[in-house]
Parts: sequence; C-alpha cells; structure tokens
Amino acid sequence: MIIPVKTGSESYDIVLENGALQKAGEYLDLDRRVLVVTDDGVPEVYAQSVASVCRDPLLIRLPQGESSKSLSAFGQLLSAMLQAGFTRCDCVVAVGGGVVGDLAGFAAASYMRGIDFYNIPTTVLSQADSSVGGKTGVNIDGIKNIAGAFYQPKKVIIDPDTLHTLPPRQIANGLAEAVKMAMTSDADLFAFIEQEDTTKNLPYIIESAIKIKRAIVEQDEKEHDLRRILNFGHTVGHALESTDPDMLHGECVALGMIPMCGPAARESLLPLLKKLGLPICCDLDREQVYQAMMHDKKTAGDYINVVRVDRVGGCRVEQAAPESLRDAIALVTKGQVQE
Repeated sequence: MIIPVKTGSESYDIVLENGALQKAGEYLDLDRRVLVVTDDGVPEVYAQSVASVCRDPLLIRLPQGESSKSLSAFGQLLSAMLQAGFTRCDCVVAVGGGVVGDLAGFAAASYMRGIDFYNIPTTVLSQADSSVGGKTGVNIDGIKNIAGAFYQPKKVIIDPDTLHTLPPRQIANGLAEAVKMAMTSDADLFAFIEQEDTTKNLPYIIESAIKIKRAIVEQDEKEHDLRRILNFGHTVGHALESTDPDMLHGECVALGMIPMCGPAARESLLPLLKKLGLPICCDLDREQVYQAMMHDKKTAGDYINVVRVDRVGGCRVEQAAPESLRDAIALVTKGQVQE
C-alpha cells in the first residue's frame, strides 16, 4: 500500500507493506553515499539489510534509549558524514524507533543545510506516529525535543514484519499514540481498539493512525493551528518523561491523556489503557514534573496550549495557566484516578 503525503514543503510516499524492508533497494535511491543510523536495540539484520544494498554505506549503531537523542550523538553523525566526504547529493537512512528517526532526521536537515532523508521505522510507536509529519530533533538538559526542525523525509518504508521482535511493553508503548489519535479524531478507531485483538490487527491500526496524522499534517505542517491536537496527552506526558527516563514515551502519553479528558471520555479511556497494559498512575515527584512542564514548547507567554477531549472522537485546544495544571499532574501522580 502507498499512502501519499502532500505538505507545503514536500510530497512523499509512505510505503506500508509486509516485507518492504527487503525491498529498500527498490524503493529508495541508495546509489550514493548513505549514512545508515540505527541503535543496539534494533535487530542488527535490519540495518545490515539496508546497508547491503547501498553503493557506499556508512553504518552507525548508537546505544538504545533517549540518551542517544542528544547534542553529542547529533554531532557524532555530522562529524561522521563530514569525515566520509558526504555531499549534498548523499543521504541519511534511519532504521529504528522514534529516537533514531528524530536524531537522524535532524542530522539530515542540518548537514549542508539539508540532504535527503529516508525513514524506516521498526517500532509500533514510530510506524504509527513519529515517522510521519517531519518533526526531528534532540533533547537538551532533559527537556524533550527542545532543539530540532520540521524536515520531511523523501520516503518512509513501514514493514509490519519488523514488529514481530518487539516485547509486549513496546507494543503497548506504540499503541498509546494510536489511542491518542483515535481519542481526538476517530471514535470508530477507538471502538476497534477496544473490541479487537490489537496484536493481530497492528497493520490496520497503524494504517488508520497514519491516515489521521496525514490529514492533519497536510493542513498544518508546522503546528500553527490544527496540528496542535496531536499533542493530546503530551503536555503532562513530556514532563513525566523528562522526570523519569525509565518510563517509555507512550506510557507517559497514556498518563498525560487522563487528566485532559472530560468525565465521559475518561470513563472510556481508562479501561482501554488497562487492556493495552498501559499505566493509569505513577509515583513521581509532582513539583519536579511541574517544573519540567514549564519548559514545554507548547507554552505561549503566560499560558500553555493544552488539548482536551470531552467525548471520544473530538477535541478542543485551549490556553491554560500553568498553575492550573498542577491538579492535572496530581491526578496521575497520586493514583487518585476515579475509575
């Protein structure tokens, strides 16, 4: 399946196909110098498969985890390309999850002010969400994505076969982002995730999530208006993630959605999070979480733009005073969620 994406700056295709990783040489222009970026949590054979069909590959494998989404790793990629003689005619390929994609994409956006970038996401989270839309970046001083760029890939290859090696926690981690999109934009998808075996239906859920995000990104590429709804759950979620590096992104987003729901939406959300194996409370210092939230990119002057869902399938963006969000943090850090 080919899912075309047309933004103001770039048009490209998302290839969603079982076995697509083995066809990277057919789908991508790799007859040049290619920096292949992966991490040591990704099966080695995935990146090797891509490198084997490149004319002149340079493979870099980083340590797994958010610690690699850093200025030092960013500099490492740029230095490697410089030392290898990369030019504006060469390219970067990410093979891995969201950390690899965000970092490699930012390096591609920055090297010589921009060279071609291809993304081959290998996790549910990156396939359903982060590989689509052109957000790239790194973390600084524990604050998520504080430096980066909007930079669209030339093509995205999504191969559901790469998900077979993921543990259940990583599957749930990615499904949180699909739930986020269903909560804000698609009640039917939410009902499907509620009622069906998600493990057996991952390709359909990923396809549905991609199409929701595509429709939003095509209308608002750089988050001036509509695209803000994709931040549902992320205001509190990013603050939780910055406070506790052992929590996964999707787990933090799951928690972050809870206080941003009205009673009816929350009543639907909580049992679904439990079904997927996602948390509904955590034990973190509320003041630390609050201070992390104050560095959020969604802050606008004296307010933070937050996304609220009153009923599944629809949402609204509103400005909230940061102090008013202390109760939101308390709701998921004290374990007082009313089920």
